[in-house]
Amino acid sequence: MSLSMAPSRARCVVTLDRASAPRVVHYGEGFLREKLPEGTRVIYPPPPLDPLPDVKRAIRHALAHPEGSEPLFALLKPGMKVVIGIDDISLPLPMMRTPDVRQEVLEVVVDLLADYGVDDVTMIVALSLHRRMTDAEIRRMVGPRIWREFAPDRLYNHDAEDEAGMVEVGETRHGEKVVLNRKAVEADLVIYVNLNLVPMDGGHKSVGVGFCGYQTLQAHHNPDTLKQSWSFMDPASSELSRRVDRIGKIVDAKLNIFTIETTLNNKMYGPQLAFLAKNEDEWSGADELAFKAMQWTLDRLPRAAKRAFLHKIPAEYGVTGVVAGRTEAVHPKTIEMCYRQYGVPVQGQCDVLVTGIPYLCPYNANSIMNPLLVHCTGLGYFFNMYRGKPLLRKGGVLVLCHPLYDEFHPDHHPSYIEFFHRLLPETRDSKVLEAKYERQFARDPAYVQLYRHGNAYHGVHPFYMWYWGEAAMHHVGKVICVGATNQRVAEILGWETAATIDEAIGASRAFLGRSPEVTLLHHPPIVIPEVS
Repeated sequence: MSLSMAPSRARCVVTLDRASAPRVVHYGEGFLREKLPEGTRVIYPPPPLDPLPDVKRAIRHALAHPEGSEPLFALLKPGMKVVIGIDDISLPLPMMRTPDVRQEVLEVVVDLLADYGVDDVTMIVALSLHRRMTDAEIRRMVGPRIWREFAPDRLYNHDAEDEAGMVEVGETRHGEKVVLNRKAVEADLVIYVNLNLVPMDGGHKSVGVGFCGYQTLQAHHNPDTLKQSWSFMDPASSELSRRVDRIGKIVDAKLNIFTIETTLNNKMYGPQLAFLAKNEDEWSGADELAFKAMQWTLDRLPRAAKRAFLHKIPAEYGVTGVVAGRTEAVHPKTIEMCYRQYGVPVQGQCDVLVTGIPYLCPYNANSIMNPLLVHCTGLGYFFNMYRGKPLLRKGGVLVLCHPLYDEFHPDHHPSYIEFFHRLLPETRDSKVLEAKYERQFARDPAYVQLYRHGNAYHGVHPFYMWYWGEAAMHHVGKVICVGATNQRVAEILGWETAATIDEAIGASRAFLGRSPEVTLLHHPPIVIPEVS
């Protein structure tokens, strides 16, 4: 595991004055650049931790010196059945430059299995109810060697709707049924290869969610649970994490699992875009020219071309840690490394929280950022990216910057279209949506077929995207979308609109009846405010 010390946070919190430069804010496939009021607090991501000098050496060390377990080689014997679970492309965001760390882990593990005479090996991408990855996406993630040796018969996507391929392994004392991939359940050993970007990933979520289906997800992907899950960045305070852990204990009791968790730094941008992670007051002349050139190019591209261009730019992430062994011994060390990279101490809450919504979230890799995903990213993820207490005061105003197009990927998000245009105009009440429509969408034969044999998210998935915003919807007084190009989309979501950030802050001042304390969350890359 990396011994890198956390970089200084002294320059991560900045208060603007009259001389401060305009701030650059993500705005879908583009950027806004606006002068913010004097006194605005801006929170920047910490600088990247140093990457490991030799990733494969670190992987081998972790496998030989695991946490709470014998070394991996000691668990192996000829003739045993091994299933390797792999995180899908929901993370990292954007995709990392090759080799992906999952490729590097798999290559080390496969060599070790071969050395110990283990040849009954199956690799399964742990999708849960996410869309099936394409052959090209899997090949890029696992690398040409693993693809050549295992695809397609021994490397494939998990199918939560394959009745013969799923089996119930137990039930928690709270009545939560645990139904998992049969191949994994019947294996002598499950090796799970995780890529952990934030504290809410990994741990018991890997097998207990990645290999489960709708019946198990119902236990924690519901309005009541997510309303209580205040900070997804602090698992100890999250009801979601508590329920996932209960299921995980059943999983650990029934399956023999060896977990390999990896962490990345937040070096999202390469040299050409490095200015996007800098304080704008520190931009050089070259940074200014680079931004103007990028803005000029993006402004002239059609939206589809702009999306395709941005999705193809890999992140420059470096691997900062590798920890292996038993899940409950491994995951605390992974969480510690995440906090070391992303945490920024912040004094006090704010009345108005401003944040840009970029072109990408975990559910639109190589796809479209539709309005439900904008809602999930803003109210589900960005609002909940804190430790301690919410960055935004109760009843405050959340200002999101996004064009808010009425645009959906018909192959990836078919059930989203019906959910957004038929259900939300009827009601935005999550409890009503859950009671009246959720099971209907989950069991719709057309949506099941598109999930199983196409590349569609499961029919129930848009409900989860809406539920992720539960805590925020019960906390904020108002949501204002800056730069919305479709007023009807904003109305369906229940949001107000403003042409500029300055106009949104003015509307917030009128709503709150006072001069508000304004904070701009300047991300991506990821930042987790630790609010006191």
